[in-house]
Amino acid sequence: MKLDSFADFNREVQKLKLKKQTEKTIITVSRDSTCCLLKGSMDLSVALEKELENHKLTDKVLINYSGCLGFCEIEPVVLIEPQNLFFQNVTAQSVQKIVSEILVDGKIPHGSQTIEKRNEGPFYKKQLRFLTGQNEKIEPGSIDDYLVVGGYSALVKVLETMEPRDVINEIKESGLRGRGGGGFPTGKKWESCRNASAPDGCRYVICNGDEGDPGAYMDRSLMESNPHSILEGMIIGSYAIGANEGYIFVRAEYPLAVEHMKSAILQAENYGFLGSSILGSDHNFTIHITMGAGAFVCGESTALMASLEGKAGFPRVKHIHTVEQGFRNKPSNLNNVETWANVPYIISRGAQWYKQIGTAGSRGTKIFSLVGKVKNTGLIEVPMGITLGEIIFEIGGGIPENKNFKAVQTGGPSGGCLPEGYLDSPVDFDALINLGSMMGSGGMIVMDEDTCMVEIARFYLNFLVEESCGKCTPCREGLWQLLSILTRISHGEGNMDDLTTLEELGEMIKDSSLCALGKTAPNPVLSTLRYFREEYIEHIRDRKCRAGVCRDLFRYTIDKEKCTGCSVCRQKCPYKAISGEKKEHHSIDTEICVKCGICFEVCKFNAVRKVS
Repeated sequence: MKLDSFADFNREVQKLKLKKQTEKTIITVSRDSTCCLLKGSMDLSVALEKELENHKLTDKVLINYSGCLGFCEIEPVVLIEPQNLFFQNVTAQSVQKIVSEILVDGKIPHGSQTIEKRNEGPFYKKQLRFLTGQNEKIEPGSIDDYLVVGGYSALVKVLETMEPRDVINEIKESGLRGRGGGGFPTGKKWESCRNASAPDGCRYVICNGDEGDPGAYMDRSLMESNPHSILEGMIIGSYAIGANEGYIFVRAEYPLAVEHMKSAILQAENYGFLGSSILGSDHNFTIHITMGAGAFVCGESTALMASLEGKAGFPRVKHIHTVEQGFRNKPSNLNNVETWANVPYIISRGAQWYKQIGTAGSRGTKIFSLVGKVKNTGLIEVPMGITLGEIIFEIGGGIPENKNFKAVQTGGPSGGCLPEGYLDSPVDFDALINLGSMMGSGGMIVMDEDTCMVEIARFYLNFLVEESCGKCTPCREGLWQLLSILTRISHGEGNMDDLTTLEELGEMIKDSSLCALGKTAPNPVLSTLRYFREEYIEHIRDRKCRAGVCRDLFRYTIDKEKCTGCSVCRQKCPYKAISGEKKEHHSIDTEICVKCGICFEVCKFNAVRKVS
């Protein structure tokens, strides 16, 4: 049904809201996102539908299949309203008990599942879920659900009451900065693109969904769970900038996100939010989807646009900005997924509302993927300015197994590692840069006492060496040299002069590389040298890895006092490096042992130890 006017839009929304009103019990299942599907949400949904049929409850219960609800550690999740019940780690086998006891008998079951008022739990309590909070109310494949919660009303407001300059000024006033990593003021970028010379009137808006940071999946989740919020932001941006064509560049490794975005585009076209004469206005806009091949460097604007054109994803010098000559040498405005999703909220609620959230230099909320050595892993949306400690120890629940916190890496592979002394530091664009890290797109990896910081730096440099496009010498050769030095140190073959070389080379690469990949790539090395220098010194001077990670710097041994002679380690050792009779203490032949760690993992008596 195509809506040809603002009046048509208002009538359709009112009709959908009346249709949505129900006195039925509503069961929301987090199903339609990658993390949920991997943990069995499809089997769960089939079992739930079957159980409701068996009890003849299909007319009394409404099922809503949502996208990601954030708390990935406990997926799949089931919410029941109006009882306000929250079930975690629900399986197909446990559905029968939930249906029979709650919906049939009216009881609240206790046992293996935790039931709590979700918003009062520690994971959600400190979050401000503006972008992600709608997920539980929306089936990703339903544009009607999006309309009921206020979707596309910001677009109507723009087309009906605002001039393009008004929209740009509102975004500028809000203080919104790009969420893709650079943090450039969004409104200023839009203004530059609109003001750029375009004799044929051709301008482009582009959405960067090429999320390549290890452990990061913020953009994927938004595309999977609420695709229309991204489209609405892009349409508003196209009106403000004066663009009639847009592109969404998505990683090919995100098939479900691509599927949901394609479906959303088709639905938006059918309703008249995309295409010619949008809602009866004189604005025309179409969106295309292009899948990237997985190159990390294509997260950089000029490399991304080159890839869009069918060329190799090489960045170029930015003496001419992409807002002036970008895609097809036309003025092009590139923002990432999360930035576009912020736009409808700012337009609907106003710049002054948005400015009340966050800090003076970093307004609004930010979505982070909180992963690593932390109890509560998942996607969180928090106000800018919250501290690292609040995120890790209150929302994240702290470090598992009562181990000590060691570091947190923010900003993806090009970010920095920050130690315990900075847990009270605020999380915003400028504060993190001052500490030698960065916001990046929102990856946040927590590390405990068992992490070797030299190996962490080597791991990320190895990733960046492989992902460097090789176009400029400082990045191509400099990163390889950094990796070579780090590898020698991790093998116990370094010398003290290497530390000076790492610092000088890292600074040179930052100063002279062509694009942001090279300019930020030394961060893991420079930040670990800055905050964990003693570990580098131990590797070089003492040939010791305190975390027991670098294989050349430790050996496995068996404690005679703790060994019970159970022989499990001997049986599991793939290289027959362990000897000993049953019920007698065992020993490891270090000449044969390859330090695979299986003996360490299988010993139930903590008899196997790492010795430097």
